Amino acid sequence: MTAPSRGQGTTGPARRAGGDHDRFEEAYRAGVAAEAPPSEGLAAGPVTRAAPVEAVALRGCVLTPDEVVDDGCVVVGLDGRIAAVQAQPPQGVRVRETGGVILPGLIDLHGHPEFNVFAAWEPPRLFTNRYQWRGSDLYQALVRDPQNRLLEALPPGTQLRYAEVRAVAGGTTAIQGASGRTSSADEALVRNVDLRVFGEHKARSMIDLPSAGSRDLERLQQILAAVGTGAVTAFYLHLAEGRADDPRSQREFDRLVELGALTPATVIIHGCALTREQLGQVAAAGAKLVWSPQSNLRLYGETTRAADALALGVPLGLGADWLPSGSTSLLAELKVAVRVLAAQGHQPDPRQMVKMVTSTAARIAGLGDHLGALLPGRPADVLVLERHHRDPWENVLAADPSWVELVMVDGDLTYGRADWVAELAEDAGRLEPLVAWGKRMLLDTSFQARPGGAPPPTLAQLRAALVEQHPQVGPIFA
Repeated sequence: MTAPSRGQGTTGPARRAGGDHDRFEEAYRAGVAAEAPPSEGLAAGPVTRAAPVEAVALRGCVLTPDEVVDDGCVVVGLDGRIAAVQAQPPQGVRVRETGGVILPGLIDLHGHPEFNVFAAWEPPRLFTNRYQWRGSDLYQALVRDPQNRLLEALPPGTQLRYAEVRAVAGGTTAIQGASGRTSSADEALVRNVDLRVFGEHKARSMIDLPSAGSRDLERLQQILAAVGTGAVTAFYLHLAEGRADDPRSQREFDRLVELGALTPATVIIHGCALTREQLGQVAAAGAKLVWSPQSNLRLYGETTRAADALALGVPLGLGADWLPSGSTSLLAELKVAVRVLAAQGHQPDPRQMVKMVTSTAARIAGLGDHLGALLPGRPADVLVLERHHRDPWENVLAADPSWVELVMVDGDLTYGRADWVAELAEDAGRLEPLVAWGKRMLLDTSFQARPGGAPPPTLAQLRAALVEQHPQVGPIFA
């Protein structure tokens, strides 16, 4: 679908289902239900724009899945991969002293990125389930109508790229939930784990369980068949998002089982109303769970039994959801998760919490051989944080986006301190200068999967286009 050029949109809001075409509902529900064919002209590998001019070793406190290398080095080669993780600086390689904590880029396993252009919505009351707030007049006025106007007025991909910049600024290098219908699906600034990634499309997403006789039921059956053959290794599904005493939310798990959709590939998003017994069934099936406590608490006043899930051995990841009700970053979501787990009687282990957004998250996404760990041969998706705590795992939990010093995606110097990037990059002068929480940073938005096309928009251009249509656009560096 091609949106009209900016400024040619309709002046009135698009209506809800049952009235005129509602772009909001289409975008909200635009999961990845069918196989996404490779785009014509798509490069075999990423086109790296701000690569280091030579191999570089980032020196600091390195976190690997199994150990802490307190004064170690992550060596990034010119091919964009990790060449080594070692205790001593390598010979003949430029060393960048960071003084910080070096870990894999964070993986946000649940969101609706195209909606992350808005400031946070203040729910006027608590709701019973997600169907209730999605149908409210206030939500229509504050979120749905503005989103419909933006979708009508702006080129496809504008909002997603703005959201990707927000993710990178918070240390996130991979996200879930981007619409498969946007033209930027193969021009991503960060990795989209349920679209085409590492040359394959092995994940699918659905917002709602299909009702009997609906077209989505056939799509679900296709997904489950692909799960059975191994063609799909992760199936993301919103489920039981509501209060624990809500009958509609409670019934969804039984419906999931009836449809044969509780599989080792199933990734349940939210699961707020699941009982401990049902979580035991999730564990027995080898399914996974993604938790967004901030959004749950703001909308329903309660959240998932995450402590029970961990005790039962359910793999648990985190997602910041979306800005209308969720956290501004995955780092912020981690802080909420730590507090809620403690309130549920589970003493959070800092290493386990960090794994929820790195190695455990990668395994949930079916990408454990590629992402989530700093290991030789892996793509160099790397995050460097300021260090303020002796315990490096606690340092990550205490961090906020202002602590982000450097983010690399596939070896690209995507976002980082201006002095570091200027030292390391071949042509840092063309990168976009920013002031982020008082620090001078450089941002590279020039990644292209199709080289030779029009250059992607800068953050300044994205911001100007969005603000022209919706002056209340949520700021990134605030």
